[in-house]
Amino acid sequence: MAEDPYHAVKAEIQTSLQTASTLRASYLRIASTASSDSEELRWAGSELKATLAAMDADLEDLDESVRVLEETGGRLFGIEDSEVIARRKYVTFVRNEIEPFNPNSARTGTERGAEPDEDDQAEWARQEQQMMMEQQDTMLSTIGGTLSTLAEQAGLMGREIGEHNDLLSNLEAGVDRSQSKLNGAMKKMQKLIRETEGTI
Repeated sequence: MAEDPYHAVKAEIQTSLQTASTLRASYLRIASTASSDSEELRWAGSELKATLAAMDADLEDLDESVRVLEETGGRLFGIEDSEVIARRKYVTFVRNEIEPFNPNSARTGTERGAEPDEDDQAEWARQEQQMMMEQQDTMLSTIGGTLSTLAEQAGLMGREIGEHNDLLSNLEAGVDRSQSKLNGAMKKMQKLIRETEGTI
């Protein structure tokens, strides 16, 4: 028997619903301060519409599969009637959920002075703020880790430079001692040569 795709499509729709909620909160926030021809507002509206379009396509597939079960009987596919009813309720629930998500509807309602659902807006704003705070925390943690690594590397480089300076100092002292010894040996050899020449 072929695998029932319902649950996979439902999971995709749930993800799209969450994304659409975040995008709608952004759209409403921008719409409350920006003009209707704002580029930022158009971008937010386009993103929301694209998400809704993808979700609507998934919902159509889900609706069609439920319609087939309703017409032929779910038991033919090993699905109980109660499950078919539950799936129909879910499709209806999602349609009702995404209805107010349309950017045009949201914008028109604001322009006409219609009172928005303050509880929903407050929740969307809270979720958006929470998401932004989490992103900032993650960014700060990443920056902190990078700075810590750079500080550690700088410390290592400083120690290595100090060790190299010590080695160079020791090498320079050794060269000076060798040069001094060489000069002494050369003087002794010259003296010996002069003494030898004097005896011949």
